[in-house]
Amino acid sequence: MFHPKALGSLWMLVAGALFAVMGVCVKLGAARFSTAELVFYRSAFGLLTLLVIAWFNKLPLMTPHWRMHLSRSLTGFVSLVLFFYAITVLPLATAITLNYTAPLFLAIFTAVVLHERVHPRLAGAILLGFLGVVGLLDPTLSYEQWRAGILGLLSGITAGLAYLQVTQLGRMGEPEWRTVFYFTLVCTLGGALGMILFRFHPLHVTDLPLLVGMGASATLAQLAMTRAYRVGEPLIAGSLAYSTLVFASLFGVWFWNEILSAEQWLAIVLVVASGILSLRVTNRH
Repeated sequence: MFHPKALGSLWMLVAGALFAVMGVCVKLGAARFSTAELVFYRSAFGLLTLLVIAWFNKLPLMTPHWRMHLSRSLTGFVSLVLFFYAITVLPLATAITLNYTAPLFLAIFTAVVLHERVHPRLAGAILLGFLGVVGLLDPTLSYEQWRAGILGLLSGITAGLAYLQVTQLGRMGEPEWRTVFYFTLVCTLGGALGMILFRFHPLHVTDLPLLVGMGASATLAQLAMTRAYRVGEPLIAGSLAYSTLVFASLFGVWFWNEILSAEQWLAIVLVVASGILSLRVTNRH
């Protein structure tokens, strides 16, 4: 039998599938909406949903750890904005690869901030997963795009820091729904501010299914991701986060008839192998 914390990390597979669904919606919506609008609609749906759930179930929104929630939410918001910006400037494969350096930085932050020993095999599993990401996406970065590349890398660094703060909130006893609530609140306010300062496109009824799908998948993915980091092993959850790319590749074949090369399928195998290896390492140690 696997260790309970290893099994808890499997929630990240659920999050990976839902984040891939969100990515499909974002890709479709980018033709009509700006980055600030997509951030706003991505977060507003989740915020309203969580408010309704909290009201019906009388769930307390007040928390003694509001400073940590604010720090986590602002860090996550910055990471999201940088990631979306990198997508608009860099090739999509490059932007996603830079953002998915987050688990590598999470391993560093875990060792430095939490003073936890990172087992060499577990670190190797995370590195294996990142190599799979590179092989799957085949990223390229020209000299003219180095500034945007730095911002894309910063999105990975800040995402790793946000995941560390999610782990810390879980250890403080904060439920995942409250962590996601404050994150969606900050992202909604930040996206709304961006819409006021920049361009706003009128909303049509035909846009609602796409935006609701994006918001619903993002909210459920955040809940699953937060639970994975709260009840699971954070470094395993970080390794399994690469599953998003596996699901996204499959959706690409399904929706856009994207044919994957043998090298890309090999990269998918590396991604999956990194998740399995991380589970086995934690089970033994």
